[in-house]
Amino acid sequence: MNLKELVTKPQKLTSGHRTCQGCGLPIVARSILRATDKPVVVACATGCMEVTTTIYPYSSWNVPWIHSAFENAAATIAGVESAYQALKKKDKVGDIKFVAFAGDGGSYDIGLQSLSGALERGHDCLYVCYDNQAYMNTGIQRSSATPKGAATTTTPAGKVRQGKEEFRKDLTKIVVSHNIPYVAQASIYHWADLHNKAKKAFETKGPAFINILSPCILGWRYPSHMTMEIAKLAVETCFWPIYEVEQGKYKLNYQPSKKLPVTDFFKPQGRFKHLFKPQNRKILEEIQQEVDRRWQELQKLCKL
Repeated sequence: MNLKELVTKPQKLTSGHRTCQGCGLPIVARSILRATDKPVVVACATGCMEVTTTIYPYSSWNVPWIHSAFENAAATIAGVESAYQALKKKDKVGDIKFVAFAGDGGSYDIGLQSLSGALERGHDCLYVCYDNQAYMNTGIQRSSATPKGAATTTTPAGKVRQGKEEFRKDLTKIVVSHNIPYVAQASIYHWADLHNKAKKAFETKGPAFINILSPCILGWRYPSHMTMEIAKLAVETCFWPIYEVEQGKYKLNYQPSKKLPVTDFFKPQGRFKHLFKPQNRKILEEIQQEVDRRWQELQKLCKL
């Protein structure tokens, strides 16, 4: 299916929401939900997606939608899916798909327990993490998805520290260790790849997980027209590789023809501005080394 055909499909997330201009969240939600023509039930954790699309008494959702607490979107959708399975045994319902959306705060951090539990129990649903790399909804506090060196309100760049001091957690790899049928990492820039992964995830029997980098103009501090370019640079620098793991088998979906330095991804973003001072060159070198290490490790896994 080409892009022209995709955008003419009925919108399950409509216009009228209140995301920031240039926000990656609507692209994430629409890309995922366009991948199935079946009825869909959505659970959404507290976060940017929830507060911008469901400000009472309005809603931008054209599907059954459930608001969960920050930490339990996976548990909520798992409970709905369990009720559905009970009704299905009695032939009271047709074919329905289930998907949960949560940010990195609600997935990498305080929602990790409920996510892990839902995956381990094998619920037939899709979990989507829109990773904007901080707690953006509550004031741009660092999360375990925040990259090393990024300035946030809780890891500010100053005389003592130069942004976050730890490398970001690799949630996708953690999910892979649950041995579920389908795991993927995707980018909003590579729309066809994202669509295909969402389609596979919906067609998978059992739990599926997609981690999508979702650029945030407010927290990352870049001009609103650059969202797609930022998403592209994350992939071209291998900061955010796009790949999938089906039944434990790794597959690299895109390999840059010329791998760019991670500084190309960092330069347009104000959250990394301080790293380009001469005294912080070592931090940039450490980050580049870690990006290279993870990329080489992924390439090896994809060749197994």
